[in-house]
Amino acid sequence: MAAVETPSGKGAGDENFPVGSFLLPKPLRPHVACFYTFARAADDIADNPALTPEQKIARLDAFDRALVQGSGDPDLARADRLRDSLAASGVADVHARDLLRAFRQDAVKTRYESWDDLMAYCRLSASPVGRYLLDLHGEDPADYAVSDPLCDALQVINHLQDCQDDYREMNRVYLPQDWLAEAGTDVTALDAPATSPALRQVLDRCLDGCEELMDRARLMPGQLKSRRLGAESAVIVALADRLTGELRRRDPLAKRVAFGKPRMALIALGALARFHLGGRR
Repeated sequence: MAAVETPSGKGAGDENFPVGSFLLPKPLRPHVACFYTFARAADDIADNPALTPEQKIARLDAFDRALVQGSGDPDLARADRLRDSLAASGVADVHARDLLRAFRQDAVKTRYESWDDLMAYCRLSASPVGRYLLDLHGEDPADYAVSDPLCDALQVINHLQDCQDDYREMNRVYLPQDWLAEAGTDVTALDAPATSPALRQVLDRCLDGCEELMDRARLMPGQLKSRRLGAESAVIVALADRLTGELRRRDPLAKRVAFGKPRMALIALGALARFHLGGRR
């Protein structure tokens, strides 16, 4: 599946996962790009340090109204274009509007009390991306049961990669607060040059949660009717699995854990070969 960096992402140049890649059907790529640019524009509002929470919410509310009613306002052009795209493709606006709910939450909420609290956020900030893509490709909504875990795992992976920057730049911490307390540490551990043993425990618990999500997500490529979307999802699953392993072995506070384009290409090629040989990992 074509995955965008979800709300805590750092921007187009830092993404781990392809956005509307050549694997997707060519006629659908403009719609995917439209959804992506809408999400990115709204994300930029939520992450803008020059805006107060109230200003962010007001602007996101304007995006929401434009998505539903249209606006003709150049500042809301991405919402207007997505509205037209959704009308042309027959996809409901619920997924884009759920993303806006997540961005509004980012404007005012900086801590997550538990893993369940974080997963509730991911259901707004991550799951809608996969649901949109499934609907765009005419897939069965029952497949949300495998796309949601994949998107939610990707979201947590992004959080772990960027945990220090999110804390330093926006005072956002997506690590469960109860797990930090149980490990005998707190959010200030994210400001250190290296991960402490206590913080490492929390990161590993989050990775355990990602692996549980991926156990369901790995079913996705073989379940889809669209071979192209299946191939795309196989690549995303492989990249997510590899990044989870890298985050186990490396310290995201010492250096951001990410793959360069050559390694991403090798992982993608391996995933595609396995997919076309029968969907095996």
